[in-house]
Amino acid sequence: MPGLSAYVRREQEHRDFLGDFLRPELLKLQKLLDGDYPRIFVILGNDDGRKVEREILRMETEGIWEYAHFRRKELAGYEIYGYSYIPPTPFRLKDWERYDVSRYVDPGCLSPEEGSYTVDLPAQEKRYSTIAQDLELLTSGADFRKSVFLFHSPPHNTNLDRAALDGKMVENVPLDVHVGSIAIRRMIEQRQPLLTMHGHIHEASRMTGQWRDNIGGTECFSAAHDSPELALVKFYLEEPDKAARVLI
Repeated sequence: MPGLSAYVRREQEHRDFLGDFLRPELLKLQKLLDGDYPRIFVILGNDDGRKVEREILRMETEGIWEYAHFRRKELAGYEIYGYSYIPPTPFRLKDWERYDVSRYVDPGCLSPEEGSYTVDLPAQEKRYSTIAQDLELLTSGADFRKSVFLFHSPPHNTNLDRAALDGKMVENVPLDVHVGSIAIRRMIEQRQPLLTMHGHIHEASRMTGQWRDNIGGTECFSAAHDSPELALVKFYLEEPDKAARVLI
């Protein structure tokens, strides 16, 4: 459901999902499991208005989960990073969109300056911020041998960013069927983190028949899915190559 109006309609239908459903259910689970309650790392995606970030942070103070966007967390000797931004899309809601490696925008897409936001953002940030710059800031001093990245965008030109854009054109320009982030791909190529996780392009696994890829020695997984089931990726940090995807 693209664009801000679609987001607003969906929010009206499910406006209390976090506060009236997810929060009480996770609090029940927290009480039931007590000391065995797991650490949960979350980020938001491009269909989520950023104004719900306040509720996400409030739930963090209750120990329900840990908000990972633009943060570095430690987990059993590994470093966990989160990053929500994606390259520009055709959709109007821009809370989680950034220019990628430059101020170039693919044909048919709207720049971060042309869209709508649910929170105030300085004009300079909309105009000049890039995913590439953000990743430099986020990963300064990182030990990439034991780093795990939770991205919303997949890396460019992989099994994970294949969109259903075959044969489509804008003003006689054919659209690239790979719509992931060039900046994220370059970071993986150059720095070789242990593992990266992605979402965003729901149809990618259907288009490619794959939910994972490798960039050098880095394992890249996606749980994005465009059928009714819930897709989960299960793995051990010590053995990411043995990961499995489960549909529920």
